[in-house]
Amino acid sequence: MSRGFLLILSGPSGSGKSTICRRLRSRDRTLAYSVSCCTRPPRPSETDGVHYHFMDPAGFMRKARRGELLEWAEVHGNHYGTPRDFVEGQIAAGRVVLLDIDVQGTEKIRRRLRDAVTVFLFPPSMGALRRRLQLRRDTRDSLQTRLDNALGELRRAGCYDYWVVNDSLEAAVRQVEGIIAAERLRPGRHGMRGVRLPGLSSVKRG
Repeated sequence: MSRGFLLILSGPSGSGKSTICRRLRSRDRTLAYSVSCCTRPPRPSETDGVHYHFMDPAGFMRKARRGELLEWAEVHGNHYGTPRDFVEGQIAAGRVVLLDIDVQGTEKIRRRLRDAVTVFLFPPSMGALRRRLQLRRDTRDSLQTRLDNALGELRRAGCYDYWVVNDSLEAAVRQVEGIIAAERLRPGRHGMRGVRLPGLSSVKRG
């Protein structure tokens, strides 16, 4: 059985990370999705355990102290973290795990899971990003704070394996699907010492 891997989607708030993850999962039921823990209040359209595991700050910090989070960070004044057991279990079972997190979390995870695949999502323009944030932002959040944070995240996009511009949602989803397909074919994700082909002797890797 081939080993699974973690595919991280990052980008500024409003770049479409969650929407693209939903589209990917609707088109490939073998994909798993890691639901992050967070301490911010849910938005009206969000459901606990589906969009996030919503937690109080004290409960979140208990999980962090017990080592139950693969990574955690403070973002926009709230804490977000990735459950360790789910991600590691799904990868061991050979599944591709989708995770949408910020650049801080990505950097921490890559130090632990060096074969994680990272994709940075760009908005088509800062004007488009501003319009998206105006439509979806929380009343507690500052639009300017979100835009300032977006600029900081964009400066760190060079650390990612792949770049995708989310101008057309369908095109962006197809591009991420292509990344997943290519990464599934990497020899290092297969547990074979050698490959036997009809009429040929064993072909060994490097």
